Amino acid sequence: MLSNFEVYQLLTDLKEKRKEMVKNKHSAGQQNLNTIMYETLKYLSKTPCAHQNPDTVKEFLTAMLPHKLTKAEKLQLLNHRPQTAVEIQLMVEESEERLTEEQIDELIQKVTDVLPGDPQKEGEASADPEMETDQ
Repeated sequence: MLSNFEVYQLLTDLKEKRKEMVKNKHSAGQQNLNTIMYETLKYLSKTPCAHQNPDTVKEFLTAMLPHKLTKAEKLQLLNHRPQTAVEIQLMVEESEERLTEEQIDELIQKVTDVLPGDPQKEGEASADPEMETDQ
């Protein structure tokens, strides 16, 4: 299984290599591949993986060790960067039985601390409460 970050990094590297090897002939298959690469990169650039790096992923996986999550659950947490208990419940099977509320809060805190979010979205989120108090 690959994380969104790994796919994003692979496609970005492949795109750079393709720029270096510019060819005049473009077959229909080549154009389809280019379209798939473009659309995938466009989507992934808007997800949390665009702000991750190998060290962040390693730190995240180390931080998740005490929680006894499956590989698939860790991968979903890494890819989606959940910020609420409801999101955790959707990603962790039988979370109500396996995790206490404190453990869910701890998971959310670790995800938020270790995985970088979108700086623009986080800036907007922190600005919103201030706007409400001014009104």
